[in-house]
Amino acid sequence: MADTATTASAAAASAANTSTDAPPFQLGKPRFQQTSFYGRFRHFLDIIDPRTLFVTERRLREAVQLLEDYKHGTLRPGVTNEQLWSAQKIKQAILHPDTNEKIFMPFRMSGYIPFGTPIVVGLLLPNQTLASTVFWQWLNQSHNACVNYANRNATKPSPASKFIQGYLGAVISAVSIAVGLNVLVQKANKFTPATRLLVQRFVPFPAVASANICNVVLMRYGELEEGIDVLDGDGNLVGSSKIAARHALLETALTRVVLPMPILVLPPIVMSMLEKTALLQARPRLLLPVQSLVCLAAFGLALPLAISLFPQMSEIETSQLEPEIARATSSRTVVYNKGLTRP
Repeated sequence: MADTATTASAAAASAANTSTDAPPFQLGKPRFQQTSFYGRFRHFLDIIDPRTLFVTERRLREAVQLLEDYKHGTLRPGVTNEQLWSAQKIKQAILHPDTNEKIFMPFRMSGYIPFGTPIVVGLLLPNQTLASTVFWQWLNQSHNACVNYANRNATKPSPASKFIQGYLGAVISAVSIAVGLNVLVQKANKFTPATRLLVQRFVPFPAVASANICNVVLMRYGELEEGIDVLDGDGNLVGSSKIAARHALLETALTRVVLPMPILVLPPIVMSMLEKTALLQARPRLLLPVQSLVCLAAFGLALPLAISLFPQMSEIETSQLEPEIARATSSRTVVYNKGLTRP
């Protein structure tokens, strides 16, 4: 059976014409090298590409069938590497890798920016009331929770209580910090009205960043107690490491702090300058559309940059891990899956 599978894969690979623009196709593998930041950045640009939201049912079926033909060595002549990479991109953007079911459009990674941008605009609206602050923070954390759940690892059953715990922790921390900071700003007598308005615009960032960290800790605290799997260079399981779990948790938390930084910090700075221009002062109705465009640009840049910071499979020296793991392998380094980075 192994020889048959190898022959089928070789036949499929030879059937796919080489392309000067596309590397040789590898089923289930990233198109771009994940060892460099630039490779990861290009990889995640593919993942969040909103054009895949408009793929028709027919095009999805064709993409899935093309990959099946490649897998079984029955690929028709003339299919290029570019077509195969495109088919895999479509399938991965729409179908869950474990369940093979379609992910609801607003909760796909390709829909994270278009569906998340209106929420960011709402978070950054000036002169918010207590009710609007609570509403936008709740909506943001609810959207994040739905994206997390829709893209979860479904190979092993996970108790719903874990997601509920993380969701409630994120909502409570985000709302508490946002409301608390807004109250403090309102009571600050030394601030002029203009300064108070500017400071209020930066309140969403610490609220969202702290909520993201809270969500990570609550959702994954079990890993700190049980450890996560570490693998050698050949993909063999070496053991379960609590130290690697701490590294994975730290990398994920850092990513989730960096991600909202340009999204929630840059727009207030840019808008404070744009609002002074003659165009927006003469046409105040343009403020919301302009702010929406600024948020969209910041979101589109920040998401791929943040999730590209660390490779999905991170490397760590065995000498830094538990003695029993260091003794279990001759490899100088081992790798571990960092886990879900996106918010």
